[in-house]
Amino acid sequence: MSGTDITDIDLQTLRNWPLPMPRFDDDKEVRGHAVVVAGSREMPGAALLAANGVLRAGAGKVTIATAAHTAAHVATALPEARVVALAETPGGGFAAEGIRRLGELAAKADALLIGPGMQDEQASAELVRALLPRYALCKVILDAAALAVLRPPGGASLLADPVDWEHMRFAEPVLLTPHAGEMAHATGMEKKEIEADPRGAAQRAAQRWNAVVALKGALTIIAAPDGKQWQQQGGNVGLAISGSGDTLAGIIAGLAARGASLEQAAAWGVALHAAAGDQLAMRFGTLGYLAREIPAEIPALLRTLAQA
Repeated sequence: MSGTDITDIDLQTLRNWPLPMPRFDDDKEVRGHAVVVAGSREMPGAALLAANGVLRAGAGKVTIATAAHTAAHVATALPEARVVALAETPGGGFAAEGIRRLGELAAKADALLIGPGMQDEQASAELVRALLPRYALCKVILDAAALAVLRPPGGASLLADPVDWEHMRFAEPVLLTPHAGEMAHATGMEKKEIEADPRGAAQRAAQRWNAVVALKGALTIIAAPDGKQWQQQGGNVGLAISGSGDTLAGIIAGLAARGASLEQAAAWGVALHAAAGDQLAMRFGTLGYLAREIPAEIPALLRTLAQA
C-alpha cells in the first residue's frame, strides 16, 4: 500500500473540509435525524452513550431502538430521545418482528447506526441484512455486533474455513467501524497481521466490501472504496475504556445525520473523539475519565476546530 496517498487528519485538513452547518432559522428536522439501534438487557448503557454522541455532534433528533426490557429506563435517562422497544431473542438480540417497526422509521431518518451494545451475532446479522434495503437512502454506520453481517451466512467457523471476503458486498457503501480484533473476526485474518499493516487491511476491506472502513486503534485508518485514505493518530490511552467506541459511533452518526458524507463523518468523528480525550485528560488525568464524559466535550470542540 506504499503507493497509495494518505491524508493526515489534522487541524488544517478539518478546516479545509468544513461540516455542513444549519442556518440560524433551521429547525430540528433540517439538522438531521439519526436512528440508533443499540443496547441489550446486559448493556443498556451503550444505546445511551451512542445517542448522546449523536446529539452532542449537532443532530436535531435521535430515535433509539433498544431492548424492550430496558427501553423505559433508557427513555428516562435521555428524555431528548424517542425510544422504541424491540422484542428480544433468547440470546439477547433483537427479534425479527422488530424489522417492520424499524422499517417504518426509515422515511424520516438521515442516518442509521446499528450495533453498539447488541448481543446475539446471528440475530444481529439478520437484522442488518433486513434493514439495509429499507434504509437504502440513508447513511448507514455498522458498529460492534452489527459487523457480524460480514461473516458468511450460517456462521461458518473461522478456524475451520477461511472466510471468503467476496460473499459480502454492499449494494451502496456503508461505514464499518471495526477495531483490529473485530476485523480479524470478520475476515479470518490474524489480529497481529492486521495490526502490522492496517492501511492494507482497511483498503482491501473497503474495496472488497464496497464500504468505507474506519479501522480503529491508536492509529486509525479510514479507507474508501475508491482508494482514498485518511489517518488519525492522537488522543490518549484513557480513551481505551468501556463505552468509548459506542460514543465514537454516535458522534459519527450525528455528523452523518447533519449531512456529512460517510468519509467526512468518520474523519471528523475520530478527530473529535481524540480531542475530547485530550481535554478530559487535562482535567482528570490520562486514566480514569469515563466514556459518558466524552460527548459533553464535543460542542465546544466543534466550534474550536471549525474556526478559520
